[in-house]
Amino acid sequence: MALRLLHEPETDDPILSVVNLIDIFLVIIAALLITVAQNPLLSPFAQRDVTVITDPGKPNMEIVVKKGEKIERYKSSGAIGSGDGEKAGVAYRMKDGSIVYVPESGAN
Repeated sequence: MALRLLHEPETDDPILSVVNLIDIFLVIIAALLITVAQNPLLSPFAQRDVTVITDPGKPNMEIVVKKGEKIERYKSSGAIGSGDGEKAGVAYRMKDGSIVYVPESGAN
């Protein structure tokens, strides 16, 4: 009788598949929570100011600025800059990362 118990075929228990599904969902939820916690715009614990620019230089560009608890969104109008202005000078980026502005004289 003891030999027969050792060699009986294993039956599939439906509860085991449910437990496996629960494990998969727990892993997915943990990954989503980590993703949300790492996003500086969504994290309630982030104390620094954040600026996010999406699609820079394109007509659908958007800038999101988070200062403290306040979030502001700026959307591009899609129009290319134009106006009646004139060139006022030239800016140069130095090797150390600083920027030097050199105004042009009005007599060209």
